[in-house]
Amino acid sequence: MIVALLTDFGTADGFVGAMKGVLLSINPSLTVVDISHEVEPFNILEGALLLKAHYRYFPEGTIFIAVVDPGVGSERKPILVETRRYFFIGPDNGIFDLALEESEGRVRTFVLENRRFQLDRVNNTFHGRDIFAPAAGYLSLGVRPHEFGSEISYQPKLDFPKAVAEGGKVRGQIVYFDRFGNAVTNIPCGNYREGVFREKPVRVVPFFQAGERESLNLVCGSFGFMELFVPMGNAKEKFGLKLGEEVVVKL
Repeated sequence: MIVALLTDFGTADGFVGAMKGVLLSINPSLTVVDISHEVEPFNILEGALLLKAHYRYFPEGTIFIAVVDPGVGSERKPILVETRRYFFIGPDNGIFDLALEESEGRVRTFVLENRRFQLDRVNNTFHGRDIFAPAAGYLSLGVRPHEFGSEISYQPKLDFPKAVAEGGKVRGQIVYFDRFGNAVTNIPCGNYREGVFREKPVRVVPFFQAGERESLNLVCGSFGFMELFVPMGNAKEKFGLKLGEEVVVKL
């Protein structure tokens, strides 16, 4: 069975290694895959976008642990979410919202409150190691989701802006920059004629190298949203792009 990890921990402090150690101590036969540990610290929206972009490419039955958790130790609940194809484990702070929007069938959510399936702990600051990793390990061994704790109704919490369609146009905004400086918008991929940014027309192209090298272009990116980019360049730096700036595409 596969457990996939997504965190804002980085790799310098050994936190990811500790989680993997817990997982493999419980179930040595697990395959543990890193999605990313370079989410901007405390940026739940960025974590949610990365999870949405990549989870569907994993085999059915994969357990995802997503930990971007500025509220660790507070009243926010640690949860396990069961969908028709996958399991998601982490804090109930909205990090699963975008992925769960696409889930087919029933979604069941359980609070991770049964101490039998947690590590003994002297503090309340590392739920990734002490609660989430053990839950994934025991789940992989066949413990049923309801055994971890009481069932609750999943309530979205992420304040993710939605693109708006109006009069043959879709209005959205920049919500994320990838490591290449491409500006990911909240406009879903589609068959658009052209875009508008800062009141100037922007070409929509089918792939990166089809874009104009000294201009902004729009392409359907791997996140499932339209992206502003410059071929072989950093659009964010070159044009001083900012989060929240409006982007419009024409249908």
